[in-house]
Amino acid sequence: MVSVEKLQVSFGGFTLFDEVSFVVNRKERIALVGKNGAGKSTMLKIFAGLQTPTSGFVNVPREVSIGYLPQQMQLSDNRTVCEEAEQAFEHIHLLERELETLNRELEERTDYESASWQKLIDRHTRVNEEIELLGGNSYQAELERTLIGLGFKRTDFERATAEFSGGWRMRIELAKLLLRRPDVLLLDEPTNHLDIESIQWLETFIATRANAVILISHDKAFIDATTTRTIEIEMGKIYDYRVNYSKYVVLRQERREQQLRSYENQQKMLADTEAFIERFRYKASKAVQVQSRIKQLEKIERIEVDETDTALLNLKFPPAPRSGSYPVILEGVRKCYGEHIVFEGVSFTIARGDKVAFVGKNGEGKSTLIKCIMRETDYEGTLQIGHNVQTGYFAQNQAQLLDEGLSVFDTIDYVATGAIRTKIRDLLGAFMFGGAAVDKKVKVLSGGERSRLAMIRLLLEPVNLLILDEPTNHLDMRSKDVLKNALREFNGTLIVVSHDREFLDGLVDKVYEFGNGRVREHLGGIYEFLEHKQLESLHELDRKAGREKKSGKVAVQTPTLSRQQGKNDTRKQRALASLEAHITQLEQALATLENQLTTTDSAPSPQLYTDYANTRERLNAAMEEWATLHS
Repeated sequence: MVSVEKLQVSFGGFTLFDEVSFVVNRKERIALVGKNGAGKSTMLKIFAGLQTPTSGFVNVPREVSIGYLPQQMQLSDNRTVCEEAEQAFEHIHLLERELETLNRELEERTDYESASWQKLIDRHTRVNEEIELLGGNSYQAELERTLIGLGFKRTDFERATAEFSGGWRMRIELAKLLLRRPDVLLLDEPTNHLDIESIQWLETFIATRANAVILISHDKAFIDATTTRTIEIEMGKIYDYRVNYSKYVVLRQERREQQLRSYENQQKMLADTEAFIERFRYKASKAVQVQSRIKQLEKIERIEVDETDTALLNLKFPPAPRSGSYPVILEGVRKCYGEHIVFEGVSFTIARGDKVAFVGKNGEGKSTLIKCIMRETDYEGTLQIGHNVQTGYFAQNQAQLLDEGLSVFDTIDYVATGAIRTKIRDLLGAFMFGGAAVDKKVKVLSGGERSRLAMIRLLLEPVNLLILDEPTNHLDMRSKDVLKNALREFNGTLIVVSHDREFLDGLVDKVYEFGNGRVREHLGGIYEFLEHKQLESLHELDRKAGREKKSGKVAVQTPTLSRQQGKNDTRKQRALASLEAHITQLEQALATLENQLTTTDSAPSPQLYTDYANTRERLNAAMEEWATLHS
């Protein structure tokens, strides 16, 4: 569908891509992976037509549409959420306006027997049919489902976009992009500002309703759930694996080991041959054999081991000074803005050495409570910070607060004091700012590089309470893994706000859930919490069914919990598999009908439009049923 041929990007004597070629086929789900600065975002910009390569090209057929979600975007501030999202249906609105014009013309004209009147009737019919084909009668429902799936409430629909934070504004742009249903969907870190529930909704959307997808994400669980092909960008080359990320990691390691074995065997053979040549070069009796070996060496194709980026993020936090037994104690803490209550009645205690996660939908107060702990905002109730607590704080906007006019070295040198100033270059090197990178200006750094630089500032002084608000945003996989390992070994207390399930797994032993103005404590890790939430939602379905039965309403059949949960899970998996097969059949039928509608020489029959609309309606219903059962 889209082909990349001999793509090369060079600037300042540095080659980012060196004659890269690959093909994107229909319905493919591709993850672009590689360290920060490898060129992942640049690749998406070239696909979107926003950047021109040094040489080579991306061949996009004229009929193929591309939708691009960058890491940062700008929305109009003079529209409501609903009006901004409706921009995705501008093509339908244009047809509707044309239909209004045609209706007025039909009312005013009386030359019913003329040829122009017949042409007007034909155009009116075609516009009507095209609106129906594009879903003109149902797009409003699709718009609402998408906004709600991304975490918006119905009361938000008429609010101005200017009232929302950057994360929520990104969701509006994502909603517009998803509603357009482009043939190729380009997503650059789409999960950075989504909560766990919205990420799960997006996973379902991509799996069931998107066309071809190319995405960049640091969320391993997300890309494992949404992609089936992994393209690694490393040292200017690409390595293409037709598997998801977890399997790619295994295959990459196997490829490296096999290359190394083949390389070592060949090197041994070459050394033996060269030793034979040197030993018998001047013996007449061995002249024929020596010449034969020389020709043999000339013909051998040398095995090369793929270059790998050996820069590693060796992160180790300084030993934490001993704090009091309870670094953070909250009793009846309440925070509100005017009449809006963010949370109230918050009471819990964090003990020394605890590693806890704050999770919940955006806007439920996670970052606000952290600001309360940091004394950056006022609150009601009692909030005590324990004895000898020294706090290190990494905020969501920490990377944006850096002075863009300073170099990487000067940024750290400006805040460093004492003996650490003699080790700044070593510290920067541990964070992959080696060599000339220390002289880069902050303004030219990528989002991940800025996050790493902001993290370095956090390491300059030993602390015993670490508070990290979305620390993994813009970090690549390897940087995130090393940060996670360092936090595991950190012997102080940790509070982390994150939506990254893979990052939290094995790191935290307690989860605080924010929602509906309350904060609930859950013992155990993140996946135990998610499993508990799923069970709670099933219980709620059972209670709802019971209430409807008592009230005389016909209840929708819902799964009930039993002690044989394993058997229920098996039945659910079978139901999902059956439903997925049904969805595949409907998609194939819909594709056939679309082909008939677009390739027929004469005007399509009314029955063909009816069949298309019915099939599409059945497909939407099946996908909604799949999403409900899956969640």
